Amino acid sequence: MATFSYVLKRIETKKADYIQYNFSRAENDAFKTFFDLAQEFDSRGDFYAMCVAIPKSYFGLEARLYAIDPKLNSLSLVAKTEEPEEGLQTPPPEEVRPADHPYYTSYESLILTVRGKRLLIDQLPFKTTDDVLGLLEVYPIRERSPHSELFFEKYANRIGFNIHNRFLVEKNIEHLRFIRTLVADIEHNIIAPNMVYKLFLRHLRKKILKNIKLEELFAGFFAGEPADGFAPKPLLAEFSEVNQGLLGELENIEKHYQNMSLFLETLLRRSHFDKGRLTLLKKPCNMKKDVVQPQLERFAEQFREMEIAIDDRLSGIPDEEVVSVVDVGLMAQVYANLFSNALKYTEEIVTERGERKKYVSYGREVIRDRFGPGMDGIKYNVFSTGSHIPLEEREKVFEDEYRGSNVTSKPGTGHGLAFIKNAVELHGGVAGYEATRYGNNFYFILPK
Repeated sequence: MATFSYVLKRIETKKADYIQYNFSRAENDAFKTFFDLAQEFDSRGDFYAMCVAIPKSYFGLEARLYAIDPKLNSLSLVAKTEEPEEGLQTPPPEEVRPADHPYYTSYESLILTVRGKRLLIDQLPFKTTDDVLGLLEVYPIRERSPHSELFFEKYANRIGFNIHNRFLVEKNIEHLRFIRTLVADIEHNIIAPNMVYKLFLRHLRKKILKNIKLEELFAGFFAGEPADGFAPKPLLAEFSEVNQGLLGELENIEKHYQNMSLFLETLLRRSHFDKGRLTLLKKPCNMKKDVVQPQLERFAEQFREMEIAIDDRLSGIPDEEVVSVVDVGLMAQVYANLFSNALKYTEEIVTERGERKKYVSYGREVIRDRFGPGMDGIKYNVFSTGSHIPLEEREKVFEDEYRGSNVTSKPGTGHGLAFIKNAVELHGGVAGYEATRYGNNFYFILPK
């Protein structure tokens, strides 16, 4: 971002330039009128008409404006003072072409190239050549004057910057319109079907329970001696194994459904798109039961496969004493990101006693007056064993897309910790990192 001293220096430079330009009162008034009306006219058509009307009103000159048609990506006539409604959308004549400097045609026209902002040119919704957005033609120029050329060159520059801004605004409006439509599509095509998915799971559970009852009836029917050499016990054992397997798979599907539903409904909340930022839907909850435990269960099997032990002693604070008012969906994603990182980056360490340890722990503690007198905070954390993050990188780990030098060989996007920081700060809290004994501690503190 430009510093105040730099901006002030540029202002002083412009003051000196305008003294050197020595524009007449009419020329200065023309600029002021342009800037005032450029803010008043919303439609591109009105703006184009104003661009050619100012030379006619202030200097008695006719004018034509050619501008890029975004759909065709080519120059066409968009406004003129003579017969304003006739001949629009036609390309410029052969003699009227972009150039580095103002020039004159054989029929007493001054041609000025209209260019966009070079640093933002790639953000336009179309491609340009040499930043050209249009051409301004003023006529008849019977007496050529460097001063007049300078004025109209500056005027063309201002037209170019305004056209560029309008294209960017239209692009952004189109994007917002698309996002709002996308939200409606998501609600219709993802959220609603996801709710129906829950109904399918409920039906599946009923059928499995019915199957288990049949198993029990079958076992009771053959409780006596087998008839004619029929041996029901192996069949019953297989029946029971199938049912238990079905129940286990159903529970896994239900857990996956619950998490995906929570994340979808949280991230695709309409209010996010309406306000252009994450919005909160808070409610009281038991963080361990409603947030931490479900996420830990998601990763438990993966931790076992990686031979990572889990210490789940939550500081000894009784659950009933800690009720937080949070957005459960966002907090669940915070813990999902923390556990996911722990899964990827936990390393084995050797304790002072020579024991080899590889584990993850999580906990919480009340911090008195953390947010001011009488305003306690609750510190939640996820710890994992391993080498510490380098000192010079600890302030950067919560920046979006930043990845530490010690983890670049492992999969990741560098977005998880940035999301955690954003979600926690929306709750009025703070997120942080501590290098502690045997490993790394990521934490966040919320108002109690």
